[in-house]
Amino acid sequence: MTRFATVGLLVVGAVGGVLLALLVSPWWWLLAAPLLAVALTGAYDLVQRRHNVLRNYPVLGHARYLMEAVRPELQQYFVERNYDGRPFDRDTRSIVYERAKGVSAEEPFGSERDMDQRGYELLVPSMAPVDVPQEPPRVRVGGPDCTRPYDMALLNVSAMSFGSLSANAVLALNTGAARGGFAHDTGEGGLSEYHLRPGGDLVWEIGTGYFGCRTRDGDFDAEKFAEKAAHPAVRCVSLKLSQGAKPGIGGVLPASKVNTEIASVRGVPEGETVVSPPYHRVFSTPRELVLFVARLRELTGGKPVGFKLCPGSRTQFLAVCKAMAAEGITPDFIVVDGAEGGTGAAPLEFADHLGLPLTDGLITVHSALTGTGLRDRVRIGASGKVATGADIVKRLAMGADYTNAARAMMFAVGCIQAQRCHTNRCPTGVTTQDPRRARALDVADKSARVTRYQQATVQSALRIMAAMGVHDTAKLGPHLLRRREDRGHFRSYAELYGWLSPGQLLAEPPESWAADWRAADPDAFTL
Repeated sequence: MTRFATVGLLVVGAVGGVLLALLVSPWWWLLAAPLLAVALTGAYDLVQRRHNVLRNYPVLGHARYLMEAVRPELQQYFVERNYDGRPFDRDTRSIVYERAKGVSAEEPFGSERDMDQRGYELLVPSMAPVDVPQEPPRVRVGGPDCTRPYDMALLNVSAMSFGSLSANAVLALNTGAARGGFAHDTGEGGLSEYHLRPGGDLVWEIGTGYFGCRTRDGDFDAEKFAEKAAHPAVRCVSLKLSQGAKPGIGGVLPASKVNTEIASVRGVPEGETVVSPPYHRVFSTPRELVLFVARLRELTGGKPVGFKLCPGSRTQFLAVCKAMAAEGITPDFIVVDGAEGGTGAAPLEFADHLGLPLTDGLITVHSALTGTGLRDRVRIGASGKVATGADIVKRLAMGADYTNAARAMMFAVGCIQAQRCHTNRCPTGVTTQDPRRARALDVADKSARVTRYQQATVQSALRIMAAMGVHDTAKLGPHLLRRREDRGHFRSYAELYGWLSPGQLLAEPPESWAADWRAADPDAFTL
């Protein structure tokens, strides 16, 4: 029998069955209608050409697609153990939720981690612990050319744009930051009213699209920038060179998403596709980058200006350091993003294979600045899978001055790691522009959770430091962080990585850095 004959018999039989059922009794349609739906579905499956499985297994083949759709949920809730989920395991998500709710995050019966596994990390406790500080320390951000420095908290909200996040999510994050006294990075999507209304301190991020300060053809508009940078809520400006999830790639905002509100915030035409190039138009060399940072600082009236990047080439970053030294200009801060990725959706190949992980990128940037004698002029922020107090302490020991968190802050406002961020169908209203979904996020409740989470996590970091016998974050160093290499053998990060002394590259570069140092050109981004 041919495929079309089979389809015909299915449909005729189903229709005939429904008509017969209606003749016998009007109530039989309750049974007949589902049968008709199944028959019509099977008929369609047999003749469609997109899915091989459905052509060979009509109706039943849909079970495969159903299981595929719910697989992440089944994996998260019924399969994964407390400590092996990705990107964030259940233990980490739970500690964020508990701290956000104001619940004790202590666990009984010991650790579930395999401490004998290669790569296991530990922080070194002291036999002479100290008292926990009464007030969390803050980090003064602002080099010698900055006239309006900012005191940064140890943990802040990392870059997430309005458009990627819902209006309610942005409101909750900024309200929480205002109450807790920590900074909120706007992401590259521009300054929206939801960033400004609650009054939280902002780090205004400027990306390659120059959203909010762009000309009609997409160039940087200095006048618009200066006007918005003068807002009292804008405490720092961050120039985004690249981000961990997708270093070296731009972005496309489809025309369907460019509504009136987003078009106004970004300064783009409504209803037109917006393309962010992978590169900046206003500079093309390390020297031009450094000079542009100085120009931005002047336009802000002396506020701190820095840049964010996911490092890759040590030679290129050393070229930026050479340009800083040659021009006598330094950024006030550098945010190091890890290749572990973040809230931005990205092609899998980029997320998996481009850029240095945060540990390597952070140590590279810290060492390069130290070796060129510039470290004391530049503060370093670490951004990449920071969620717990231990994460903060580890990053400070590796050379950071402060940390930023994006996904952990999303957990605090209700994210469940459904990984539907790019579909506009976020089940918790965090990463969607659908007003029906976004209304699920209550700003008053979630903003309080953001504040509680940040405060409890910083307090946890201070308790860990006290247990290590450390009063001052500046006293944390790589010798206090150790990693298991094999059974019975730990090595400190001071041994694992080639740390440089102040000015060492200028005097006599060590062999492991010499080739990169020679190749670094302040007038070209050469690899």
